[in-house]
Amino acid sequence: MPDRFSEQALRESQAFGVRPIPLLRPLGWLARGWRDLWQCPLVSLSQGALMAAFGALLWWVAHERFWLLSGTFSGFLIVAPVLATGLYAMSREIDLGRRPGWHTLREAWRPRDGRLIVFGVLLAFAGTGWVMCSASLVTVFAPEPIRNPRDFLFKVVLNDASHLFELWLALGAVLAAPVFASSVVAIPALLDQPPAKLGVLGAVFTSWRVVLEHPAPIALWAALILALTVIGMGTALLGLVVIAPWLGHASWHAYRDLVTRRRD
Repeated sequence: MPDRFSEQALRESQAFGVRPIPLLRPLGWLARGWRDLWQCPLVSLSQGALMAAFGALLWWVAHERFWLLSGTFSGFLIVAPVLATGLYAMSREIDLGRRPGWHTLREAWRPRDGRLIVFGVLLAFAGTGWVMCSASLVTVFAPEPIRNPRDFLFKVVLNDASHLFELWLALGAVLAAPVFASSVVAIPALLDQPPAKLGVLGAVFTSWRVVLEHPAPIALWAALILALTVIGMGTALLGLVVIAPWLGHASWHAYRDLVTRRRD
């Protein structure tokens, strides 16, 4: 049974092509995402405000449990692609010459497509797994209890006698890399293609093909996403109001630029 599902998913993925792109093409995705952001700013920025508010909620819940907070915020990056579904839908409408609005978000978030729900649940499990791993690592190996960002900075990041911070970063990279590779174009593809043409596993295979054929541009794209997200978090989360929808719109253009339409 699993082999049959894998074979079907592989056939679905192979029905799509992967376009060649130059190394610096991700900068073009950011430029087009910025353009889309201001095509319908109120709706786009409202999505960013919700993501920033969610980040503030995480901070409020866990600010005195930084061993948990560090993993929670990085886990938030894992599930962010599914939270941007409405932004992908808006950019698709703009590509089609239509004007997106609140109705676009309502249609995108109606739970009619089980594939997006399944993918969201899988990302949630991955994010939860990282939170637990991060919390366990910091709690067990930190030289002293870590209660707040200052403790994490001085007792983990700047602690010359310990390599805990390097280990924490390495573990996060090992866990995050396959998740990012599986989702870099998967959710926009699922939004864009009907269930009869593309399933969850087929979308994941397509995303991996994109990464394997363009490792350098995708690595640059991941670095840009990480850098902008850190900037957004470093501005007391206010920067996420703009950065989160900007990256969401740009991710749609990454999918459209990398993946060709299905050959009918």
